[in-house]
Amino acid sequence: MSKKEPTPPRLPLSPLYWPAWLGLGLLRLLLLLPYPLLVAMGRTLGRGLYYLAWRWRLFTYANLRRCFPEKSRSEHRRLAKAHFQSVGVGIFELGLGWWASDRRLRRLVEVRGLEHLEAAKAQGRGVLIMSAHFTSFEIGGRLLGLFTPFHLMYRPNKNPVLEYVVHRSRRRHFDGVIPSDSIRQLMRRLKEGHCVWYAPDLAYTRGNHAMIPFFGLAAPTNTATARIAKATGSPVVPFYPERLPGARGYRLHLLPALEDFPGDDPVADTERTTAILEEQIRQMPEQYFWSFDRFKTKLHKRWRKARYLGGR
Repeated sequence: MSKKEPTPPRLPLSPLYWPAWLGLGLLRLLLLLPYPLLVAMGRTLGRGLYYLAWRWRLFTYANLRRCFPEKSRSEHRRLAKAHFQSVGVGIFELGLGWWASDRRLRRLVEVRGLEHLEAAKAQGRGVLIMSAHFTSFEIGGRLLGLFTPFHLMYRPNKNPVLEYVVHRSRRRHFDGVIPSDSIRQLMRRLKEGHCVWYAPDLAYTRGNHAMIPFFGLAAPTNTATARIAKATGSPVVPFYPERLPGARGYRLHLLPALEDFPGDDPVADTERTTAILEEQIRQMPEQYFWSFDRFKTKLHKRWRKARYLGGR
């Protein structure tokens, strides 16, 4: 990997990409609507996705059954439908994160625990802001950027139009962007004293993972957080965005920097960070991104014709 930040992608103007540009243009126009109406539209979109996105639905039910075995089938169904509504709202939040003004967003957000981040920064080293993939993931990062500068790790998009728009947005709103596979660049920024926003919960690398209990079940989990903290001496501050009910906006949660972290065992350290994530998920379970193969079971290949696709 280059030591420099990634080269900005070229503007994709081929007719092949015109439908994507049309869709993004429509999204940007819809952002002119009041925020409560966007939330209502997102929930409606999510209701449709619940029936159309069978693969997401399959993974959602499988994950919910594993992680919440104490809940009944009807409770799983209600939670799954609430999750898809949350995903639908998240689609409009993408546009808000990319294009909304700082002034508009400041009216929608409150932050708790900013003093914990400031205390970590006062140590004179870079800070690893450890987050996770909630459905308000994109706008959560943008909102945090209103209160503190930081670099952002990101996974490049396969769609050239999305990559162009997302990359331009993130370079405009954040101090810098770091490709998700460039751990060296991440550590370099931390050693230079920068804050770096990092969400390792969905990452899965064969040489850097362990089977860690997630809601009591073993799941392949990235252990890089402890290794990065040890290599750089950077404090780790957990960060989680919460979408408030009633279209009231967002609450950002910054927790105290992890004490005595890392230890001597990256696996034990990862179990600790995973337990913190579990605690946050239980407070807003519908907002976590359940629509992926968290336990790497390849259910879409094995259960494509399963009777329980829709929780029926």
